[in-house]
Amino acid sequence: MFEMFEFSYKALVMRAKMRPLGSYLEKAQCLWDLASAPLRNARDKRDVLAPFMFIAGQMALEYCAVAATNIASRCAAEGGAARGSMLAHLLLLSTALAAVTSGKHGGVDAPEFGEPLTNLTVPIGRDATFKCIVVNLGNYRVGWVKADTKAIQAIHEHVITHNHRVSVSHSDHFTWYLHIKNVQEEDRGQYMCQINTDPMKSQMGFLEVVIPPDFIPEETSGDTMVPEGGTARVSCKARGIPPPRVMWKREDGQEIVVRDQNGSKTKVLSFQGEVLKLSKISRSEMGTYLCIASNGIPPTVSKRIHISVHFHPVIQVPNQLVGAPLGTDVTLECYVESSPKSINYWVKDPGELIIPSEHHEMTVRQKSMFEAEMSMTIKNIRREDLGSYICVAKNSLGDVESKIRLYEIPGNDRHVYQYPDERTTSDDEYGTEIYDDEDIPNNNDNEKSNRVPDRANKWYSNDGKIVITTNNGASTMFTATLTVTIVFLLPTFI
Repeated sequence: MFEMFEFSYKALVMRAKMRPLGSYLEKAQCLWDLASAPLRNARDKRDVLAPFMFIAGQMALEYCAVAATNIASRCAAEGGAARGSMLAHLLLLSTALAAVTSGKHGGVDAPEFGEPLTNLTVPIGRDATFKCIVVNLGNYRVGWVKADTKAIQAIHEHVITHNHRVSVSHSDHFTWYLHIKNVQEEDRGQYMCQINTDPMKSQMGFLEVVIPPDFIPEETSGDTMVPEGGTARVSCKARGIPPPRVMWKREDGQEIVVRDQNGSKTKVLSFQGEVLKLSKISRSEMGTYLCIASNGIPPTVSKRIHISVHFHPVIQVPNQLVGAPLGTDVTLECYVESSPKSINYWVKDPGELIIPSEHHEMTVRQKSMFEAEMSMTIKNIRREDLGSYICVAKNSLGDVESKIRLYEIPGNDRHVYQYPDERTTSDDEYGTEIYDDEDIPNNNDNEKSNRVPDRANKWYSNDGKIVITTNNGASTMFTATLTVTIVFLLPTFI
């Protein structure tokens, strides 16, 4: 290696003697004097190459005293460490020494930059290319340096860095390119395009590496369960460059209910922030919430978080009294609300579990995450089918049941009953029910009691039209010529 270095020096001296540029020869001699002694004595020849790597990287060709100061400071700063192969370092040193014999003479213009170096913004994983335009390059050389780390990327057509993703190219020695493939976060920083003039000319451009948003798993909530009336707190922490913004939406498009410290309630379609807090939560707020993170760098990412609101089952019965003639089909219905989902089944009073069969068809239709409609159709009603049926719903928080009474109606009659559900209070008034019946006995009160709802207490009849009034008011059917009102007080059965 020493012989190669000495050969480069002697070639430089011979070249310098051919020009009337004594000062450049003095510079070359100075550099050689500084390098020759430690190079001969160094146990590891690479230890003394770091100072010259610095000189080549900066292409600073000051006088001998300045060069010596730079070498000493660089050695102290880096502890004599050198990077790259021996051949690459020799190439750097040779390039730096050769620069002292270059310059403007014979009326040739010195090189200049044709346009500024453009800043680049590149998503991680993409390719980046810096373009440096140099006019009148002549015998000068173009170098690329990562300015913030002082790491030399390339000199002229030779790649110096060990980064295999870096390459250089040029077009007619006019446009010079530094290519970085598959850009990574560590590639971010200032890059310098240099011309080894005396003094050195350079310009810089910044490579910004942007990263699309991504969620931090350990700081992002999963599916959450909370009791009704409690507080649900879910969070989404996202990272990316630039820092992403986080927004919340409901997957079903419903509004988000936000309550402040005073309990005031506000409904919004979207909520901004990494943490979503739902206080005094109700069952209607149960559902899937979308956490969406974006920073302008595609793709935008989202995470589904399901919030379950648990509560004791509730049953609503639209008709607690159902009448039908024997031999026909009838359907009993119960509406259930529960979370978690309940186990639903039917029992015939006084406790006989009903098994699905051809005679008893049962269905459960899920209307929402916490609402279900359970129904049972009794085919070809027999007399033994009459009586009370109980719909039951059970979950981990408890159970609830509600009773429906099935009674016989003679003939093919039409009955419409509108009774309150389980939530109706005892103070509510019941509506008027109208149905056709041509076979209502006029004298047998017991028979009438077995055929009408237990909540009806007055009958009014006119030409086969029956009006059942279940409140305290009077109801009368009128015709154009004659009004006939017959009132029967009906017993109530339990």
